[in-house]
Amino acid sequence: MINKKEIVNQIRSHKQNANLNFKLKDDAQRFTRELFATLFNFPNDLDEDLDHLERLFEDLVELACWELDKKCSKVWDEYVSELPEILRKLNLDAKAIYENDPAAETIEEVYLAYPGFYAIAIYRLSNALYKKGFPIVPRLMTEYAHHVTGVDINPGATIGEHFFMDHATGIVIGETALIKDHVKLYQGVTLGALSVSKKLQATKRHPTIEDHVTIYANATILGGDTIIGEHSLIGGNVWLTKSVPPFSLVSHKPEILIRELEKK
Repeated sequence: MINKKEIVNQIRSHKQNANLNFKLKDDAQRFTRELFATLFNFPNDLDEDLDHLERLFEDLVELACWELDKKCSKVWDEYVSELPEILRKLNLDAKAIYENDPAAETIEEVYLAYPGFYAIAIYRLSNALYKKGFPIVPRLMTEYAHHVTGVDINPGATIGEHFFMDHATGIVIGETALIKDHVKLYQGVTLGALSVSKKLQATKRHPTIEDHVTIYANATILGGDTIIGEHSLIGGNVWLTKSVPPFSLVSHKPEILIRELEKK
């Protein structure tokens, strides 16, 4: 017969993190959804919605701020004051999608249906918290967007204005990536690191993408010293670990063999 008490004691003995509470993950996802809705749903009562978001944020402070020296409770006022500027940038992102994708029939379709827009929205909302040193919640926000959209953007990345991800699914953007203005990425693009050694944590590990660069599907660009010069076109399936100058065209030429089957 199973000794339930003994099993409980054994499980308890192996629990190693007293701070771990999955309610934090659930609450962060709820905060993310309602924050997005507050910015884009119309009409709504903004005063009431912001008060509600503040209460949700206070719950996150209780769950996430394990270090007593972090003044997490003071972050909200600074954060909420940045929301108008974040919304301005997101409207430019939506405009970039609408103007560059012939399949987008209305701007409302971009806000409601495009995974690339949702992913960049949650990134921008999480990045502001990340820069304030608010613990773990920014990563939970972008991982929620990753789950919903298939786009993995670390909240520490730096992304400029008029950012466009077409189809978006499978895009990976690392923590120290720097993306400037008017950049277009297609599905499956990876902006990653050459090495995942823990000792490189404080260094720039991910590439820099300058203004007006287009990177096509499944291209992989790696390394903190790698710079893609402005107005460059990076073709699909390209693998890059070194910089390219401005106005470059980089392509991958696969060998494709076609043979005719014998007719019977």
